Amino acid sequence: MHRLLVLVLVLAFLNSCKLERKEAIIQPEIAAIESEPEIKETIPFVWEGANIYFVLTDRFYNGNKDNDVNFERTNETGPLRGFMGGDLEGITQKIEEGYFTDLGINAIWFTPVVEQIHGDTDESTGNTYGYHGYWTKDWTTLDPNFGTKKELERLVKTAHKKGIRILMDVVLNHTGPSTAEDPLWPEEWVRTGPICEFTTYENTTACTLVKNLPDIHTESNKTVELPDALLAKWKDEGRLSTELDELQLFFDRTGYPRAPRFYIIKWLTDYVNDLGIDGFRVDTVKHVNENAWSELYKEASAAFEAWKKKHPNDVLDDNSFYMVGEAYGYNISSGRQFDFGDKKVDYFDHGFKSLINFELKNDADNDYETIFKKYSSILHTKLNGKSVLNYLTSHDDSSPYDQDRKKPIRAANVLLLTPGASQVYYGDESSRDLTIEGTNGDATLRSFMNWEDLDSLPNTMNTLLHWQKLGKFRRNHPAIGAGKHKRLAKKPYVFSRTYTSDDFKDKVVVGLDLPKGKKSLWVKGFFGDGTKLYDTYSDTFIEVQNGKANFESEYDIALLELVQ
Repeated sequence: MHRLLVLVLVLAFLNSCKLERKEAIIQPEIAAIESEPEIKETIPFVWEGANIYFVLTDRFYNGNKDNDVNFERTNETGPLRGFMGGDLEGITQKIEEGYFTDLGINAIWFTPVVEQIHGDTDESTGNTYGYHGYWTKDWTTLDPNFGTKKELERLVKTAHKKGIRILMDVVLNHTGPSTAEDPLWPEEWVRTGPICEFTTYENTTACTLVKNLPDIHTESNKTVELPDALLAKWKDEGRLSTELDELQLFFDRTGYPRAPRFYIIKWLTDYVNDLGIDGFRVDTVKHVNENAWSELYKEASAAFEAWKKKHPNDVLDDNSFYMVGEAYGYNISSGRQFDFGDKKVDYFDHGFKSLINFELKNDADNDYETIFKKYSSILHTKLNGKSVLNYLTSHDDSSPYDQDRKKPIRAANVLLLTPGASQVYYGDESSRDLTIEGTNGDATLRSFMNWEDLDSLPNTMNTLLHWQKLGKFRRNHPAIGAGKHKRLAKKPYVFSRTYTSDDFKDKVVVGLDLPKGKKSLWVKGFFGDGTKLYDTYSDTFIEVQNGKANFESEYDIALLELVQ
């Protein structure tokens, strides 16, 4: 009995030592999340390896039910084609609760929140309101269904305190459709035809995407007057003189002609100047002449630097303004060129740090090494200094990866461990249903976030936990997304990632498809014998011996970092 008591005491002591060692590693991470200076000192933020969460603003979380109905938007719509209550306040609440932090998210992109058309459209897919944010009526103010500018400001400040950057989704290409409540913009501003054919540069840029989606004359340098309807709106809202004065100052300062695109550039970059927005996700990039994007980036960058000077205590780091573009159909294999058939355009040379990559969903069922090697090679050669934003599901991709949500673990491994930045579409981490019965078109991809499943369905809870573990590892290690990839062993599959910038160096090892139970991971040549490692997935400490990391866990994955 005495010997048993001694054994129990020894085991308790050893366990407490392990916990103390664990806290020595984990505690700085917690401080980094809660304290902005710690984030800057310990884990540099790198856009090339960012973990970005994409929110359809109206479908994420309803933080303020008082703003659910505005402008008498009460007509019956097709399934999932009306407003459902999600708003900026809802996103802020989830930031405060730590939902994004637990997922390892370090940037949030939400769909446009500027004022949308008031009326609804009668489309073949069902009566529709501008719940998605891409049908602009007025760029200078927010839509009350989404929230107020004060609420947007609070969102940005709350995110920044958590070390999370904010990307605004912006539209320069088109206005909202014309309805009985929303008159067509003047012909000096928009074209209503022809419909785009997508076979040449001309019939992709100087055209309307679809019927009744007026296309801004972004190629024009001709001076235009503000629409009478917009002036009347501003007058009714008591801000006509303020808006006109600000425009005068903008055009006097820049010397730009009062052409349509420059008005919109002014209105969009005001949010950067006023709130410190960290970047733009730019819609319909290939449908706008590329010089317009250079001009948008120039003004947004100037606005970002101006904001930093006015708010020195709120600046997170010295990263410049970030722009990622949606050039529909762009693939990483294309490198820097987007091919229109008769013309190639390098959008990376026109203000874009990154483009959304439409190729990963097609690569996702290849073996891991084929995917990782390919992406690392292209990013560090053709796209060196630039990046791509990878995704598997999205709001308007009719053929997402694993639409039936049968492979959520595989999806997490591919998305979060592939080199480049990652785009987690809301609900990827919770297997939100993408096959809603009765919906038409992309509406099936846009159901409300399935919060109730997170507390009630064991499979969903386990899936979420896996996404959280991978996401946090990715956030804490820029090497995963921005580093160089190297296979260390074929079976079991082990690879390394290394990222170096100035005096910061990050080295990690990952093992996938491992045997459950005892494991032996080959790390020779990357981590020397005696190196102390920590598997963040199983909460296990390891010491490298004979070129191997030997340990035991119930999982088939290992995420190894150095013990500092």
